[in-house]
Amino acid sequence: MKKYVCTICGFVYDEEKGLPDEGIAPGTKWEDVPDDFVCPECGVGKDMFEVQG
Repeated sequence: MKKYVCTICGFVYDEEKGLPDEGIAPGTKWEDVPDDFVCPECGVGKDMFEVQG
């Protein structure tokens, strides 16, 4: 499982944890996160996230 970081605000999406409050179950891979996903911290789209590490 990977982690993806928002290049604008630093928010981290962890595939292992998901984002249950946003309707994204734990274990959801980044490519399976909906294309209209926006960063819960700053509102930018998926294209502004990069794999961490």
